[in-house]
Amino acid sequence: MWNIKPVLIYETFFCTIQMKLENNSGGELDDGSLKVLKFIHTFDPADEKEKKRMAVYFMISIVSGILFAILDGVINANPLAKKYYAIYQPIAKTSLNPVAGLLIDLLFGFIMAGIFVLLYNSLPGETGLVKGVSFAIMVWFFRVVMYVASQWMMFITPVKTLIYTLVAGLGEMLVLGVLYGFTLKPF
Repeated sequence: MWNIKPVLIYETFFCTIQMKLENNSGGELDDGSLKVLKFIHTFDPADEKEKKRMAVYFMISIVSGILFAILDGVINANPLAKKYYAIYQPIAKTSLNPVAGLLIDLLFGFIMAGIFVLLYNSLPGETGLVKGVSFAIMVWFFRVVMYVASQWMMFITPVKTLIYTLVAGLGEMLVLGVLYGFTLKPF
């Protein structure tokens, strides 16, 4: 087939990004744009160490996406959840699309792993585990706590349902955060 080298694709991508940033800023790059360019320019797709890091990121993203799907299933389909979530029965779908659900969870896995890698150096803690737990708590706040607060304000939802959602969501985020903390490092 085609004989395109990854380095050539990378160089083309880098030059395109640099031209777009320069055009959008009137020829002068701000600090944020320079940081993006430095990150992109220091990434060498031919470097074996970086290939391994990308392979780990790719594998952990898939694992976390599958884990997301499994945990969502366990959290939402167990007898306790069915009892607490019965309030949503009148508006719940009667059938689910597991393929679409898995694809969405895989996408979430890639996004969450990518955000973790980008924030790694900014997260509190000295070890990957502590950084993973910090990330989990942050994501739990933005993903679960804000959702539960909205449900509490807008709907007549039993407190037990809200507490179950908070606790189950915290557990899910901690599992993913610990996975990321043990396996992912910044590029």
